[in-house]
Amino acid sequence: MSGHEHHGHGEHHGHGEHHGGHERRGAGFDTPPSAATQPAASDPGGGTADRVAAAGGVSRSAATAGDDHAQHDHGGHDHSGHDHSEHAGHDPLRFRRLFWVCLALTVPAVVFSTGLQDILGLGGPRFPGSVWIPAVFGTAIVVIGGRIFLQGAWHELRGRSPGMMTLISLAIVVSFAYSAAVMFGLPGMDFWWELATLVAIMLLGHWIEMSAVQGAQNALGELAKLLPDEAEVLRDGEPVTVARAELAVGDRVLVRPGAAIPVDGRVVEGSAEVDESLLTGESTPVDKTEGDEVVGGSIASGSLTIEVTRTGGDTTLAGIVKLVADAQASRSPAQLLADRAAALLFYVAVGAAVVTLAAWWLLRPDDPAFVLERVVAVLVIACPHALGLAIPLVAQISTALAARRGILIRSRAALEEAKDVDVVLFDKTGTLTEGRQALAGVTTASGVSDDEALALAAAVEGRSEHPIGRAIVDAARARQLRIPRAKGFRALAGRGATAIVDGRQLAVASGRYVTERGIRLDAELVHAVRTAGAEGATTVALVEGTDGAEAEQRVLAVFAIADQVREESADAVAALRRRGVRVAMLTGDSHAVAQHVARGLGIDEVRSEVLPDQKAREVSQLQQDGAVRVAMVGDGINDAPALAQADLGIAIGAGTDVAIESAGVVLASSDPRGVVDTIALSRASYRKMLQNLWWAAGYNALGIPLAAGVLAGAGVLMPPWLAAVLMSVSTVIVALNAQLLRRLRFHA
Repeated sequence: MSGHEHHGHGEHHGHGEHHGGHERRGAGFDTPPSAATQPAASDPGGGTADRVAAAGGVSRSAATAGDDHAQHDHGGHDHSGHDHSEHAGHDPLRFRRLFWVCLALTVPAVVFSTGLQDILGLGGPRFPGSVWIPAVFGTAIVVIGGRIFLQGAWHELRGRSPGMMTLISLAIVVSFAYSAAVMFGLPGMDFWWELATLVAIMLLGHWIEMSAVQGAQNALGELAKLLPDEAEVLRDGEPVTVARAELAVGDRVLVRPGAAIPVDGRVVEGSAEVDESLLTGESTPVDKTEGDEVVGGSIASGSLTIEVTRTGGDTTLAGIVKLVADAQASRSPAQLLADRAAALLFYVAVGAAVVTLAAWWLLRPDDPAFVLERVVAVLVIACPHALGLAIPLVAQISTALAARRGILIRSRAALEEAKDVDVVLFDKTGTLTEGRQALAGVTTASGVSDDEALALAAAVEGRSEHPIGRAIVDAARARQLRIPRAKGFRALAGRGATAIVDGRQLAVASGRYVTERGIRLDAELVHAVRTAGAEGATTVALVEGTDGAEAEQRVLAVFAIADQVREESADAVAALRRRGVRVAMLTGDSHAVAQHVARGLGIDEVRSEVLPDQKAREVSQLQQDGAVRVAMVGDGINDAPALAQADLGIAIGAGTDVAIESAGVVLASSDPRGVVDTIALSRASYRKMLQNLWWAAGYNALGIPLAAGVLAGAGVLMPPWLAAVLMSVSTVIVALNAQLLRRLRFHA
């Protein structure tokens, strides 16, 4: 028999049980925004995270969480020096209203513009006083539609971070001042129609862009909306409807079939399948019975009574929202680089405008309208909007997509680093394996069927709490076997258990029990024991006969019990290798056990018999051996030092504990394919960032010289309205390209 002893089994981590007591404080659904997440310093309106973290608070329902930011307006719109989370302060509905109003005002400004009529050689409608119509409507457009840009410029200048709004405002002010001067006698051609079209086009571009940005940010609001506004609390056995915010720890809540669970709790009555896809990203429902934990926002298929265990900011959903909001507010190295480039572009644009002014003033001193047209075109087309939006929008979409898949990103830098991972080191127990004992095989003596032996063993172990005993009982129930009733149950210290089943004296016992009593095994049973031992499984025997009467005792069956390898593990390893990532495994098990698991999964690099305090050293050794980036995948608690040592720490199977400090990425589910998804999302996000940056930089490199008039000699000129169109189009292209990230295919 195997050297392992029943009821004295060696490695059994009980993966996941550590998380329940792990203290976590999250910015929350019932906490004030200021306590949740601090806004970016340069965000005059407060960060997106503030508004979302407050979702579902005492003062308003969760259903309004995603729209809260739309009610707040400010002009600050610095695209050059800070995170674009402040886009939340710009309501796309407001830009839409302003665009349609200004478009209506633009029509008369264009129709009655004598300058445009002269350019086109047309004789438009003219009557006494019609010359003032473009000026009146142009001024109205500046006041109504241009004000938001002027306010934004004021915030940028006050924050000493001039950017896009400042450039647009310069173009508006220069055009307005020059046109007004012409109206009052300065020789030249006014800009009223170009000013009107410039503002209208800028409003249209912002409307489209803000819709895209808000769509990314609203992902957090959608999470908040998963919670119902009300709950049915049991008072004296009768359900009473109360606001969800009034729930307290210890309350008992009735959840009806098909309803969303309002808060985290523990099932005290009933059973049902529960859809926890909001947490794990997996669509398969999970069976919940008495004593099981449930998560607020998940959907119950049957009736449950739960006891509230966490409320407000301590709930799992609040923790998820805070993690996503913090990740969206954080800055990665690529973001910092883009910020510096966008800030530099402002000064490049101003410098280019000054050079353009000086050059054309010398070349065409008698045509100030032409000169100012070139200056305004340069200021408009050089706005660093596309460059400033290139990365933040991709980051917001990627973190929201990840959250829906149960991949919780603690910082954008961690997600960015995942693209460079060339070695993934898995801790075996609870990561590649289930982390719990399960029946791996049954071998019976002649005349005994597998089901008969399993039912008898389950009857003996029916009252056992030992992992091996529970594995046998669970296997019998999974096969829907009829388990007979046992009596006279007695534990055999370190050797197993015995009971009487249907009048038969039976024992489920370890190899020591069989050896000490000199019980003989059939040849096929001996072979099964040796095979199981070579594969690292524990073997126990079903013995019939009176203890002490060796001649009368017989081994009916041998059960192999092992830490089951997850069904998804082989897929995860194969997918990583297809992506050019080395896969290694780390375990405290013996070399034989480790090699058996590794062979089954296709893993070549194995580090076995590693003590918990040696795991970080193994990660360091991989890093010293030439690995560019090492990702360590573990449970987040036992493996905390190794996760911290790795270039990227990935905590797997976090369940309701989403605030694992040692990991940069937290996987709510136990599916190792989440590691593949993390790397795939990182690489796809980085590709989108590069595409956006190249587009934004190339557009400016080409657009600024054209706007300045370098091809004027060839008859190619770019009027300000066309510069505004191109600038808006470039921004919209960046936004739409970022949205394509949503088409990324994850594992099924």
